[in-house]
Amino acid sequence: MLVVGGSGFLGREVLRRAVAAGWDAAATYLTRPADLPSVTWYRADLRDPGRVAQVLDRARPAAVINAAGGHADWAVTADGAVQLALAVARAGCRLVHVSSDAVFSGAAVHYREDALPDPVSRYGAAKAAAETAVRVGVPGAAVVRTSLIVGHGRSAHERAVHALVAGTRTGVLFTDDVRCPVHVDDLASVLLEITESDGSGVFHAAGPDPMNRHELGVLIARRDGLDPARLPPGLRSDVDPPGGLDIRLVTDATRARVRTRLRGAREFLGADAP
Repeated sequence: MLVVGGSGFLGREVLRRAVAAGWDAAATYLTRPADLPSVTWYRADLRDPGRVAQVLDRARPAAVINAAGGHADWAVTADGAVQLALAVARAGCRLVHVSSDAVFSGAAVHYREDALPDPVSRYGAAKAAAETAVRVGVPGAAVVRTSLIVGHGRSAHERAVHALVAGTRTGVLFTDDVRCPVHVDDLASVLLEITESDGSGVFHAAGPDPMNRHELGVLIARRDGLDPARLPPGLRSDVDPPGGLDIRLVTDATRARVRTRLRGAREFLGADAP
């Protein structure tokens, strides 16, 4: 298995689980490899298609999981994913591509696996373009859309909560931006399960608890013994452009295809449901 973006938050957890499951694991990194000595590391930049092809030639993976970040950088998130899909198609290996709920606008609120992307942000547009390239270029590939990823205190959301409470970061947590957070352990388990299957098409891997970013921050603060009153609320609708506001991934079809139970944030953050 080759995990593209293996040094990232999600990529590391996928690698840990892959090694534990007996996979011969390799991964790419951009800046520095993660401290996982049982993994073979290759430096690669998705903006360099020649290097991506070289890594595939050297690693010769049976399966590739694209867990790379890139955010709104079109060259990485869209073009890079296209080049990877082309290289995977030439190599003839399996591809599992991690996508995002940002491919949706929020106009419909609830989105099933067969919903067509209608992004309103640059990041969402790049992710939607990547999805199209993957599904056309590698028909047997799996596209796994997910939401806010949390876990073990290492996610961007958890770090932001700690920084806001400590006063080392300015900003707000949006009260009008609703998502369905997922634990990184659950998402990594789903990705491995899908990789080891012959499942193709679109999957949704998100938790069952819709909540806004401020609510999520409050749960994180309470779990970690911090004062949630120090988390300033704000409105994403005041940001230009605002992006999608209420996006809830429906997971019914995915839950019928995988064994992993996707927990809600109120469960994995130790809070009682209201």
